[in-house]
Amino acid sequence: MSFNGNEGSFISIDEASDETRNYRTANPDGVKGFFVGKNKLNDVLNQTGCVGVRIYNSILNDGTKQVVIVGVTSNENDMENGLILNHTILCPPVCGIANQINS
Repeated sequence: MSFNGNEGSFISIDEASDETRNYRTANPDGVKGFFVGKNKLNDVLNQTGCVGVRIYNSILNDGTKQVVIVGVTSNENDMENGLILNHTILCPPVCGIANQINS
């Protein structure tokens, strides 16, 4: 199989609410989410040959939970020599107002 850029599925707010609640219940003290700016994400996506991103869980040297976001090519390979995004904004503490997805 090769990637074509259409992988993934859109879900309803109710599904998102159920799934994030399940995660928060299983991880009551865990990081709820990660924010990354549009411009940085577009920089990764706009690389030649990039058809999407892969998101890896990671932990910084100080123990902070993070994600690593790397571009992926149509042959399903990470773009190891491309832009690799990290140091996202954690929720909490920066979560915005309480809503169905984050509370």
